[in-house]
Amino acid sequence: MQHVVFNQKGGVGKSTITCNLAAISASQGLRTLVIDLDSQGNSSRYLLGADMADELPNVAEFFEQSLKFTVRDKPASDYISETQWPHLDLLPSSPLLDELHSKLESRHKIYKLRDALEQLAADYDQIYIDTPPALNFYTRSALIAAQGCLIPFDCDDFSRRALYTLLENVQEIKADHNKHLEVEGIVVNQFQPRANLPQRLVQELIDEGLPVLQPYLGASVKIRESHEQFKPMIYLEPGHKLTQEFVALHDALLPKKKSGKKSK
Repeated sequence: MQHVVFNQKGGVGKSTITCNLAAISASQGLRTLVIDLDSQGNSSRYLLGADMADELPNVAEFFEQSLKFTVRDKPASDYISETQWPHLDLLPSSPLLDELHSKLESRHKIYKLRDALEQLAADYDQIYIDTPPALNFYTRSALIAAQGCLIPFDCDDFSRRALYTLLENVQEIKADHNKHLEVEGIVVNQFQPRANLPQRLVQELIDEGLPVLQPYLGASVKIRESHEQFKPMIYLEPGHKLTQEFVALHDALLPKKKSGKKSK
């Protein structure tokens, strides 16, 4: 199963959700890959640590080769690195993604990632794609390539207003480019159950019939420690309440995975 984690609003927890769900998949013995399409590289640092080597093969190099006149491109697997966690691999980000963006867009390389994921389907049970906070070439590539879309929501009115446009964009890409794409659900992040505004905003989404996922991810300083130590929650503190919320969210998606297209 291939999931893209996407929201055009920044700071909603895309990288945190991507890496923690992927780490749980890996901890359950599933062959798991994270693809980091955000030039900021937060997912890459989260999984590889502060000493992430600049010379590692990366996703920018994977895209760049498609702009060159070569007889045969190297497969995407050549750009993947192992993490320290069993069953968890990473196709790292690079700041060069920003420089390549306009060139890739003008050369119509929008299906390059989809082709790569088709090649990688036999090697991985779960693929999670972290995206930049914009509907740009890389995000569109991910939505065209993936089967499911997870939308982080941080209980903010601005985020709620942007959500409707986001859902329209996903449906447009589904209609025009990827009939298999489905919105798996809205992931409520940094939820504060005792505050009135988060409760009201989430309830309004539910009342409108939007696919809000359970459980909600609570707010905790422990996630900051997780970032600082470069350890997803399942490896940092498996028994923590937030970790268990991530696990429950991950497992809640499993029936949908099984009922959809079978992974190779």
